[in-house]
Amino acid sequence: MRFKRILVTGGAGFIGSAFIRYGLQKMDKIVNVDLLTYAGHEKNMADFIDNPRHTFIRGNICNSILIKRLCQEYQLEAIVHFAAESHVDRSIENPSSFLETNVYGTFALLEVVRALPRIHFHHVSTDEVYGSLENGMFNENSSYQPNSPYAASKAASDHFVRAWGHTYGLSTTISHCTNNYGPYQHDEKFIPHMIRNCLQGEPLPIYGTGINIRDWLFVDDHAEALWMILEKGKSGEVYDIGGETEMRNIDLLHVLIDCLAPRLSQDAQKLRNLITFVKDRPGHDLRYAIDCKKIKDELGWTQRHTLPQGLEKTVAWYLQ
Repeated sequence: MRFKRILVTGGAGFIGSAFIRYGLQKMDKIVNVDLLTYAGHEKNMADFIDNPRHTFIRGNICNSILIKRLCQEYQLEAIVHFAAESHVDRSIENPSSFLETNVYGTFALLEVVRALPRIHFHHVSTDEVYGSLENGMFNENSSYQPNSPYAASKAASDHFVRAWGHTYGLSTTISHCTNNYGPYQHDEKFIPHMIRNCLQGEPLPIYGTGINIRDWLFVDDHAEALWMILEKGKSGEVYDIGGETEMRNIDLLHVLIDCLAPRLSQDAQKLRNLITFVKDRPGHDLRYAIDCKKIKDELGWTQRHTLPQGLEKTVAWYLQ
């Protein structure tokens, strides 16, 4: 392991907390900074909040004085940057908050690293920066064509990371991932939202006709991939992380219903009757898909969960 003492931003969020759970098996110290806005919750940290190798600080990533002090006080060797506004619908309604957190927040962190260049910076990004696909797959050399305010803010932050690495000689890496799912995800996201509505007998809203295609990645597999980038990745490189499980939204909902129905002792058709088609999201990308050959070949990563296995774990957690 190259790094034993790291700062995690957004570690009270869905993916960040999964990353910390995995990392506490390996790390000497993880300092976790999270502002605890709508996407970050103390309950996500319940199983590690008292771990002596974990320290939680409620704070804003834009506060460079705070971040620099923590890096110096705890002698941190790397920053892993999850903290972001991430919901596309919210970005359409209020893009300014995405500019503030995703772009300026990343810039503020990079300025800390510029002042303390011994620190490595890993930026967790999204496949949405590449735009929409009809055929083929995205890879690390794909052109950027962001189509939502959220995707544009993440694309901009990617470019800042690359530029600061190139101009100032900083040690940086970037990763792009496909749609994550699993325990602790915010219930405005597709899978937990559908689970909750099935439990409550409420409508199951699908944008348009449900033909939009996403690639699904179990969150623990993503966490492991990020740790492998920290352990083996090369500075200046980009690594794309996919689940290699493409599915139309409507088809995923049917699979989820089939997983839920027996656990709820309900007829699957009764749950299917709750499906409603609603007005499509503005600029809704048709398809995302990631070619993750690079991280598999160079770092030896592979997914450990099939979609049925991941959904079983996810449904079981939410029902508890």
